[in-house]
Amino acid sequence: MTDFPRSFDRDDLLKCARGELFGPGNAQLPEPPMLMMDRITDISGDGGEHGKGHVVAEFDIKPDLWFFDCHFPGNPIMPGCLGLDGLWQLTGFNLGWRGWQGRGYALGVGEVKLTGMVRPDRKMLTYYVDFTKAIQTRRLTMGVADGRVEADGETIYVVKDMKVALSES
Repeated sequence: MTDFPRSFDRDDLLKCARGELFGPGNAQLPEPPMLMMDRITDISGDGGEHGKGHVVAEFDIKPDLWFFDCHFPGNPIMPGCLGLDGLWQLTGFNLGWRGWQGRGYALGVGEVKLTGMVRPDRKMLTYYVDFTKAIQTRRLTMGVADGRVEADGETIYVVKDMKVALSES
């Protein structure tokens, strides 16, 4: 494993977005406003339900977030795709945290269930990523994980078999 810590604050996440955390050409998070978390509270390469790694992160919901004004004016809701993107971001972050090389990209997701909404009165999202596979060979670096998003403790998104890969090209 790496010498990276098991938790990261917003400044650390912004360093990752600038390519300063894992090094140039390796896993990066997007910069705001597409950065979908404020902190990572726990990360591992051998934890989680399957013993293959996990990530837990949080995103503070503020009523003035950019997407509330444009996603259904008069009925502000966070787009569900942004919650899914947050889960993909964290899956790729875990691969970089492991010390694995290459730029991250989403490959897909097997199943997505949206059972709730994020409105401006919510306070915090909590992301849970639980790896089912973490593969690194000469030709392939990929994570496969299940994920869950909670809004103020209520499960609102559940995903199965999301895939993120790292590529050096």
